[in-house]
Amino acid sequence: MKQFLLKFFTWWSGSTFGTDLWTSRFGELVGTDEQGNRYYRTKGGKIDPTLGFERRWVIYNGYAEASRIPTGWHGWIHHTTDVAPTDQAYTPREWQKPHQPNLTGTPSAYRPSGSTLASGRRPKATGDYQAWTPG
Repeated sequence: MKQFLLKFFTWWSGSTFGTDLWTSRFGELVGTDEQGNRYYRTKGGKIDPTLGFERRWVIYNGYAEASRIPTGWHGWIHHTTDVAPTDQAYTPREWQKPHQPNLTGTPSAYRPSGSTLASGRRPKATGDYQAWTPG
């Protein structure tokens, strides 16, 4: 019963009942990424008359976080490329880093020097700043 209610009312931990119903009626699976996210488009690549292009969507495996979409799939889902990564031999460039989730709000978040959260103490002022005063 709990799983049914979660499926019916929550959208942040996977798909809802309505999304599953819509996907089963109007969507076709295009592929799955290494994190288990599933990518869909309208059946047969049909053009949506209200949008003027085909609909594309993702059903996340777990928590719905947009930064979890890998590079190759990001281009496809945003209509930057027409070919899905499963339909082509996609090889990441040497400068592309592996996916890292959004770490904001976690202990691993980036904290530049000078941030009060970086080391717990802020460095002393060096005297190189001069405040502006009007006229």
